[in-house]
Amino acid sequence: MARLLIVGGFLAAIFWVYSIVDCAVQPSTRHRGVRKAVWVAIVVLIPVIGGILWFVIGRRRANDPGDAIRIVGPDDDPKFLRTISKSEQDARIRRLEEELARLEDETDDGPAPEPRP
Repeated sequence: MARLLIVGGFLAAIFWVYSIVDCAVQPSTRHRGVRKAVWVAIVVLIPVIGGILWFVIGRRRANDPGDAIRIVGPDDDPKFLRTISKSEQDARIRRLEEELARLEDETDDGPAPEPRP
């Protein structure tokens, strides 16, 4: 019986430390309910139950819809790409290629500077 209590206490201590570290290193956007500092206080002050509450209630999973909105550039947005016609896409590509060629010409004008030691 004593061994069971020792092993149980050891496992509870490991879970408690793991819960504290996990709660502390998560970005603030991954905390549900209250602020990050409050969650850390809950986990520290209520050892095992606080950790269970953190993992069940407080920790937002990676696939949970959150407050963070992912901003997508127009080149990566399929809706935007469907709205522009093929000729507009070709004209945009030509403009970008011309700009890239112009930038390459500007950098190729002079000899490359020697690296400083």
